[in-house]
Amino acid sequence: MFDQIIGNLSVLTAAPIFAVDLLFQGLFIGAIFALAGYGLALVWGVMNVKNLAQGDLVILGGYIAFQLAAWGVHPVVALPIAFVVMFAFGWGIYVLIIRRVVERDLFTSLLATFGLSLLIQQTLNRIYGPEVQVVESGLGSREFADGLMIVPDVRILSLVLASVLAAGIIVFMRYSRMGQAIRATSQDARAARVLGIDTDRVYAFTYALNSAICGATGVLVALIWVIQPFYGIVYSIRAFIIVTAAGLGNLPGVIFTGFGLGIAEKYSDFVLGSEFAIAAVVLFLVFVLIWRQIQMYRVRQVVR
Repeated sequence: MFDQIIGNLSVLTAAPIFAVDLLFQGLFIGAIFALAGYGLALVWGVMNVKNLAQGDLVILGGYIAFQLAAWGVHPVVALPIAFVVMFAFGWGIYVLIIRRVVERDLFTSLLATFGLSLLIQQTLNRIYGPEVQVVESGLGSREFADGLMIVPDVRILSLVLASVLAAGIIVFMRYSRMGQAIRATSQDARAARVLGIDTDRVYAFTYALNSAICGATGVLVALIWVIQPFYGIVYSIRAFIIVTAAGLGNLPGVIFTGFGLGIAEKYSDFVLGSEFAIAAVVLFLVFVLIWRQIQMYRVRQVVR
């Protein structure tokens, strides 16, 4: 194993173009990770709900794109459709489930969203089966450095679409009345209620917006990777890592952490092997938690 790792590192040293290729691949997938992470940061920061169904909402959006493609709808057109459909789905899930656990303890919200995760997985499995599916974009690829670096057009398209979606969310959160209400509720829900903000409506909109973001993210996932009913846990883990590392309410941190996680995963996949890529991601989370604990210890003071 160590010989393989050393050999892979020597390849990157001897041919830097491969390192550049991995860097760009990491940026492409990091943009998608950042979207999923920001949706989780919204729900976690505003409602204090740890959404274990985050990755399954992403996969559900991917299957919406898959179904629309089967009906002849191009995936680019399917993205806004998935956004709207998942927004309505998220609002309904809030009314049926999440509303009842917002004010409860951590264990209750974890249990409720874990049950939602299982429900989505089994429903997709019953409808589409356990086989791996992919959505064909019909796009080609571009070659650089005399063919040593090949970049599929669909990955460039996914990066552009993710950037447009992220920019739209930033503008909405900063300048719209609902965006301002969401930020006020995240800071102090009781004070927001005193000022006349309908926090229940804000919570419903926040969870619906998170579901819509996950739906759009799922379309991008279906375009550049594959989808399967039980792949949601992979994206849930990545989203939790991003939010934990960046902190709640830190949108620039979420974006940079998402890109960093994508780059780290691609390099670990190449150097350590695909079987250790997810392990490297989990190890990254462990290091983040240790670092956070060290920071808390430094600022901790003895009460006299």
